[in-house]
Amino acid sequence: MSANQAIDAPPTETTSHRPGAFAVVGRIASTLWSNWKSRLGLIILAVFILVAIFAPLLAPYGASDDGFPRNADASAEHWMGTTAAGEDVLSQLIFGARISVLVGFLAGVLSTAIAVLIGLSWGYIRGFGAEVVGFIVNLFLVVPGMPLMIVIAAYLQNGGLAMIIAVITITGWAWGARVLRSQTQSLRSRDFVTAARFSGDSGFRVVFSEILPNMTSIIVGSFFGAATAAILAEAGLEFLGLGDSSLVSWGTILYWAQNSNALLTGQWILLFAPGLCIALLAMSLTLINFGVDAIGNPRLHEGKSSRAAKKSTPSTPNKLNRAAQ
Repeated sequence: MSANQAIDAPPTETTSHRPGAFAVVGRIASTLWSNWKSRLGLIILAVFILVAIFAPLLAPYGASDDGFPRNADASAEHWMGTTAAGEDVLSQLIFGARISVLVGFLAGVLSTAIAVLIGLSWGYIRGFGAEVVGFIVNLFLVVPGMPLMIVIAAYLQNGGLAMIIAVITITGWAWGARVLRSQTQSLRSRDFVTAARFSGDSGFRVVFSEILPNMTSIIVGSFFGAATAAILAEAGLEFLGLGDSSLVSWGTILYWAQNSNALLTGQWILLFAPGLCIALLAMSLTLINFGVDAIGNPRLHEGKSSRAAKKSTPSTPNKLNRAAQ
């Protein structure tokens, strides 16, 4: 049975054979771990999450302790030196992981949830309602993301971490909604959706019980893309001074390093270390997306078997030729 036939099969025929939740989670985890790029991304992400959780235990000093010598070079007491305010750089770097991971995942979840609600509804409905939703989505897509975030953040200053998450969520859902809308339109004409409509199911149940389960890999990929964009956006807003400068995050470390002319004083570590952490965290989510693509497309994680088959195929004619001779 082909993949399309499996999707087109009515839900009543496949319900009894549907795997359990633990089996699905196990299959997803196995697929992600089998891809070396995704495995590397999972390891890097796990390191950052553990650092964020156990920051008070890993950091040698408190995030706001400023009783140390200012602009001190690296030493046994301060492995990465101190800032212009007399704060330990390594401690701030460890505590800063909390904000970046929290903002990335919260904003990613909220952006993906809005994209799922709007994208699936937009792809299923027709008529004037679909045109109105399409106009709103296209409006958010046309306006550049970063300038829009800067304008909104400028009007909502002093809102703290919640303001940053809200700004990133408001500006980060449109692209995912458009992708999900295209996939919903392709599934709307399938036989199992038609059967659900003829059986009297409401539009809400058809969308979220019949169409949504077939878009798991796309939604997961959309989440990792939104989380990556949220991490970079948070760092950018904090670096521009549009966030809460009292928070200890990688973006605020860059902000204060720029204000204190860290490069002129020879403290390049203040710019290099948080920038490297931001890049590694964003790269880990991008690498995991390679494994997510393999979940939706089994051919991507069957490369080893196909290469092995290609290697073994030419040997058979050679043996037959030698036998004939």
